[in-house]
Amino acid sequence: MIIGIGIDAVSITRFDKLIELRGERLLRKLFSESEIEEGIKRDKHASFFAARFAAREAFVKALGTGFRQGVSLRDIGVIKDDLGKPELSFTKRVQDALRAKGITKCHLSITHDGDSAQAIVILEGA
Repeated sequence: MIIGIGIDAVSITRFDKLIELRGERLLRKLFSESEIEEGIKRDKHASFFAARFAAREAFVKALGTGFRQGVSLRDIGVIKDDLGKPELSFTKRVQDALRAKGITKCHLSITHDGDSAQAIVILEGA
């Protein structure tokens, strides 16, 4: 059963300007060390980070809480499976909140096109 759906779009240009203005401090506030390491290696690092930010926003929309109840941007991460498919990863605090809401599976899709990075999250439960 679908418990929640969230979608978000982020301007890559706007995100690039934010990175230029705030630099590493911004990245450390929003992303995990592994995401930062992977993102800065890329030629188009702004699209990488914008998509991961959109994934976080889409997740909290699907959850229906926003960034409340102790959930922060750094509690949510994006990793890849063995085939390169993006997946969400969570701190224990978020895992506990998911269990409390009966959520057993999280689906994530991210894309970039032109100046936009988008993400959609679908949360499933029993």
